[in-house]
Amino acid sequence: MSSLLPVFQGYSLTLGLIMAIGAQNAMLLAQSLKNQHQWLMAAICIVIDVALIVAGVFGLSLLLQQAPQLLLWFKWGGALFLAWYGFTAFRQIRKNHHLQTGDAVASARRAIILATLAVSLLNPHVYLDTVILVGSVGAQLPAVERFWFVLGASAASATWFVSLCVAGRLLQPVFQKPRAWQVLHGLVGSTMWAIALSLVL
Repeated sequence: MSSLLPVFQGYSLTLGLIMAIGAQNAMLLAQSLKNQHQWLMAAICIVIDVALIVAGVFGLSLLLQQAPQLLLWFKWGGALFLAWYGFTAFRQIRKNHHLQTGDAVASARRAIILATLAVSLLNPHVYLDTVILVGSVGAQLPAVERFWFVLGASAASATWFVSLCVAGRLLQPVFQKPRAWQVLHGLVGSTMWAIALSLVL
């Protein structure tokens, strides 16, 4: 029973942080609706989250606290990427989109991989959430309980990103209409620009 508490702590804390609508979530939901490499993207997001959680719990949070200039580079790089991605999303509003499902995909796998890496690793919020917040909580636990905390936090990340992939498939009937795509692109663009502005400010 003693191991269940740190597992629950890690799970609930991480799930609460990543459930907020952010760049990763918006991109993954859009890819899930189009049925284009969403599972690959989810896997990348999960691997990055787990790596950062492990690094945060076992010491990287101390490095970022001592070298805050690292976050400055991430801030401006992330803001520029999110601003560009938001611009491309707004451009899509003028087009008539129809949902196309099946094995044939329009997006190149390499482009999806690079975009996922950029929106994940260039976003300071990812480091603040996983490395600083989750890491600082887990680092305070006894050494024996840290493993269970990391396990719970990693499970939360996997649960959320898999859920987004499933949600996209369930919402596909709604996105048979072009109007739904226009609303989605507007929300994605607004989200990207809002996050970019928050990074700059």
